Amino acid sequence: MTTPPLPGTNQTDPPNAHPTDGSTSLLIRGGRVIDPESGRDETADVLIACGRIRAIGRIGEAQLAGAEVSGVEVSGVQVSGVEVIDAEGLLVTPGLIDPHVHLRDPGQTAKEDIATGTAAAAAGGFTTVCCMPNTQPAIDTPETVELIHARARDRGRCRVFCVACGTAGRAGAELAEIRACVKAGAVGISDDGDVIADAGMMLAVLRECADLGVVFMQHAQDPTLTRGSVMHEGAVSARLGLVGWPRIAEEIIVERDIRLARSAAACYHVQHISSGGTVDLIRRARAEGLPVSGEASPHHLLLTDEACDGFNTLAKMNPPLREASDVRTLVEGVADGTITVLATDHAPHTLDEKARPFDEAPFGIVGIETALPLYAEALVQSNAIGWPRLIELLTLEPARLCGLDASGLGTLREGGPADLTLIAPDLAWACEPEAFVSKGRNTPFAGRALKGRALCTIVGGRVTHRAEALAAR
Repeated sequence: MTTPPLPGTNQTDPPNAHPTDGSTSLLIRGGRVIDPESGRDETADVLIACGRIRAIGRIGEAQLAGAEVSGVEVSGVQVSGVEVIDAEGLLVTPGLIDPHVHLRDPGQTAKEDIATGTAAAAAGGFTTVCCMPNTQPAIDTPETVELIHARARDRGRCRVFCVACGTAGRAGAELAEIRACVKAGAVGISDDGDVIADAGMMLAVLRECADLGVVFMQHAQDPTLTRGSVMHEGAVSARLGLVGWPRIAEEIIVERDIRLARSAAACYHVQHISSGGTVDLIRRARAEGLPVSGEASPHHLLLTDEACDGFNTLAKMNPPLREASDVRTLVEGVADGTITVLATDHAPHTLDEKARPFDEAPFGIVGIETALPLYAEALVQSNAIGWPRLIELLTLEPARLCGLDASGLGTLREGGPADLTLIAPDLAWACEPEAFVSKGRNTPFAGRALKGRALCTIVGGRVTHRAEALAAR
């Protein structure tokens, strides 16, 4: 099987190879191999050579003896110098994909940059991320798309794809160079950080996306309903004397956009859903057969506006944390297939910025290093879904959303790119922001007991993250 080259990367020599890793060949032995595309869920071995998966199954015991194997022939491919990784008790999955991160590069590298952001992603088990366009300058030209891809090749520890702007400068006034950005490798379009408020402009953007066959990702926030808003409109905002942010500000944009997407025959995706009402809107659109989807983030699946009590700026999000009823509806939406993608909205800020008064502090949370156990807590440990579906929401579904499945990402295929994540599903640890690889420390989950962790991240056959717990096995 031959897969086409991946935009923004050299598949046989991908970016982000750790200088002390990158063995010619790897044999991952005895893990629980989960592949959502094929439905595989079994104990098996995975052989990797030259950046690709060469075999999945049971490799002969004679070939597994010792730490080094040489002269192995599998499916007609001669493999030498094989490093064996003991994966007994681990999940072996396609590399995790996050379609919504903020790398802050270019222009805001005091918060994060491509090197630190992708290292954090690898530490969280992610082999691919899609970066949002609210950088400085915004990602609204092919030159900026190419710049980010070049930096990722030079400095990254995971694959990086751009989501480019729908409007020039994210200003909502005129179309960005959408066609040229897609040609340069952009895998989606969004003005994330801002909504495209003008319906006529939004329709024009959707028509362009439909013509190009790329998804539009909406930050759903009616600006006329959120002026001065800093948290969810409810009892907590009233008690704190803060300007509230009503659910309808999200829902009215989604309802409008579903109508526009239907007219344009465009694929439409709602980012970081916070309102239970939005879940209902997406459910009805999908029942109609429309290509409408949505994503949920860890914080919206676990926290409520109560986390903002005491003017806790670490819980200041956009969109805001809402109420327990919204959390329940979001979890139900994941369980019934309405919400098909999980995305972190990893948004690093400096602690000095977050130390400002609540009204002045920026919105956002870092999330990519703790996302996996938080998703597991919200969805698997609550019995809403099982591990195979969770893996699908973190691999195949986002790959399909961004068209990366055509290049073999999001799956484990013999002959496909060797992007894998090895997960210890029961490993207990604690959220310690001071230990983050990311420059960001802005999380309300500090000190939280976590369960489940990525022990090894492999991109194009090269190990880009190896936890100490893996060596200790």
